[in-house]
Amino acid sequence: MQSFVDALLAPARAQSKDRHFSYITSISEENALINSGQTAGFGFRLGYDTSANRVFVIESFEGAPALGMNIDRGDELIAINGQSVGNLMATGGPQAVIDALGPSTAGVTRTLTIQHLGGAQQDIALTKATYNMDPVSPRYGAKVINYGGTQYGYLNLRTFITTTADQELRDAFQNFQGQGIDKVVVDLRYNGGGLIDVASLLGDLMGANNVGKPFAYMTFRSSQSSNDQTYNFNSQPQAIGAMKIAFIGGGGTASASELTMNAFPPYLAKNVALVGSNTYGKPVGQIAQDLTACDTRFRIIAFKLENADHYGGYYTGLATDPTNDPNSFLQKATTCKANDDISHQLGDPNESEIATALSWLNGGSCTAIAGAGTKTIQAVTPKRVLLQPTRPSAAQYRIPGLF
Repeated sequence: MQSFVDALLAPARAQSKDRHFSYITSISEENALINSGQTAGFGFRLGYDTSANRVFVIESFEGAPALGMNIDRGDELIAINGQSVGNLMATGGPQAVIDALGPSTAGVTRTLTIQHLGGAQQDIALTKATYNMDPVSPRYGAKVINYGGTQYGYLNLRTFITTTADQELRDAFQNFQGQGIDKVVVDLRYNGGGLIDVASLLGDLMGANNVGKPFAYMTFRSSQSSNDQTYNFNSQPQAIGAMKIAFIGGGGTASASELTMNAFPPYLAKNVALVGSNTYGKPVGQIAQDLTACDTRFRIIAFKLENADHYGGYYTGLATDPTNDPNSFLQKATTCKANDDISHQLGDPNESEIATALSWLNGGSCTAIAGAGTKTIQAVTPKRVLLQPTRPSAAQYRIPGLF
């Protein structure tokens, strides 16, 4: 069925209008993910070096097998069941590594040779298991960072898909509010999106100054206009009135993440920044059509998403402006180029992207992702990209690089 969908949407994909945004997935798997963050696997996120054919652990999730065996950010995957990752990449590319890791099914075991960051090489027999993912990591997901004598809020949101995100976000901003914080780093560098309601809540929690004003417009085709919806900023007891926001993003940042970033330039203009690299480019959303008899869900693109200025259409990412639109993110906001530094943990103020974000919040200058006056991002190949199957699982669509 997915092959039929691929063929049907080939013209749209050729125009970059539906780059595998519409897809077939499992009802039960997606519902488990949305409702509780439940998925199965080793519980790490992987990325690969595009020039050296090396695969690294980008993030490990609490309560999952990998972190339980001390496999964490910055570790390198050397071999899978004795097969050299370098050889797999050289002969079959990223998909060969993905195939060697096996299906995302509890009980699947692989012996992984791991080179720990700054440590010894180790062979680890690792078995995939079912676990619940925390949208906000209890280790580094929300914290207050002192930089240059000023307190800044830091939030790393992994996904917009689980219902538990609601309380975790509220708890984070209650802490920020209590410490009088009005400048924040929102780290969405690997966040592939999810529920618009969660994105709207995140907007509310930073938008106490914008209550009643548009956060986003959801627009269907004219024949379905009765489904159109305006999301306004709502009052939340934990909200702050953010005066300056540094969003960290990259190629794995899509959909609800981009929606949230795009919502703030109409109100904060150059006091909003995208730090890191260009985002994926998904200014549209899906509806679900279910075939319950065969546990099949068709996620089909049905509406566009725009901010208060009615700016959307960023199919090539927020750091681009192919139509020279004065309301585009590139024209209205700020961009700061920085590299993802896996030698430091997420949440560490010494990590390159976080350090760049903090410096900018503190009044420092930065190098733009796009050249001044240009319509496209600089022609630089990313050093490292997330490892993603050709046909991702329900979880991998929303949490790119997950295994």
